[in-house]
Amino acid sequence: MFENKTNRTELSSLGEFGLIEHISKAIELKNPESVHGIGDDAAVLDSQGKMTVVTTDMLVEGVHFDLTFQPLRHLGYKSVTVNLSDVYAMNATPKQIIVAIALSNRFSLEAIEELYEGMKMACDKYEIDLVGGDTTTSTSGLIISITAIGVANKDELVYRSGAKEHDLICVSGDLGGAYMGLQLLEREKRIFVENPNIQPDLGGNDYILERQLKPEARKEVIEKLAELKVKPTSMIDISDGLSSEILHICYQSGVGAEIYEDKIPIDPQTYERAREFNLDPTVCALSGGEDYELLFTIQQSDYEKLRAHMDISIIGHITDKNSGVHLVDKSGNMVKMKAQGWDALLKQE
Repeated sequence: MFENKTNRTELSSLGEFGLIEHISKAIELKNPESVHGIGDDAAVLDSQGKMTVVTTDMLVEGVHFDLTFQPLRHLGYKSVTVNLSDVYAMNATPKQIIVAIALSNRFSLEAIEELYEGMKMACDKYEIDLVGGDTTTSTSGLIISITAIGVANKDELVYRSGAKEHDLICVSGDLGGAYMGLQLLEREKRIFVENPNIQPDLGGNDYILERQLKPEARKEVIEKLAELKVKPTSMIDISDGLSSEILHICYQSGVGAEIYEDKIPIDPQTYERAREFNLDPTVCALSGGEDYELLFTIQQSDYEKLRAHMDISIIGHITDKNSGVHLVDKSGNMVKMKAQGWDALLKQE
């Protein structure tokens, strides 16, 4: 995308318009819906009679990421995939993104190129176009805001509000890995700050580190559901923790739910690291967040279609509203579910 440079180029030597022009030279539109991209007052998209889905997400330095251990290329990749995850959670196909960044003069052109390299990697993998955006200055670190645009036929869209009593609750992949990756990175940062002579010990933790630093959007799950002719009755992506997300679905759908602790998928590496940190692996899965897996409900009649799909776990069922939302623990006890996942506007312990 960009030439590999060893020198540092100050952004002040380009200015805002020069930076936009520099970035736009490396952007190529691939989708027929992308009529006109970077370089005008707005992008022009042709939805070709389909429903357009639009979502936006902001990542703020010091709140959502720490550049002490977050490589800029990985950050660029992650900033795209977390937005695409929201589009897939609507059972839609992402087509374009719009990128807005605010940055201070501590960032060089080469640093911004690295950030956009990661974005381009995600665009190439998920076959989407970067069609515009905005840049401005910041006095408080790096801020990235991405808007993702997708399309779907009207009858394909899935909302949080469609779950019905007796529906089965499903989740893709496994949970808690991203949270444990973050715990590991923050521990090693603390050790390094106290003694810079001690090198970080991250060996043998590749899976949970990638879950935190370079998460994927679950495009293949949406494709598999379409292939199996299974349309979820409701769906949401797990960005703030399983407990928060199931409560969203239940609130929007006017139902209750029971989730079985022993059915929640947890990777062995996540389990082992949680125990090492004296954490309950189930709590990490329920409240950790940033897994970007898909949580969805299906009709019982679709059970046989999904039963053999190894990357989807059935973890519970929908109940009537008056029953509430509960976790059934391994001893069979009913524990009322609380929203203890990430909330950017609440004080974090």
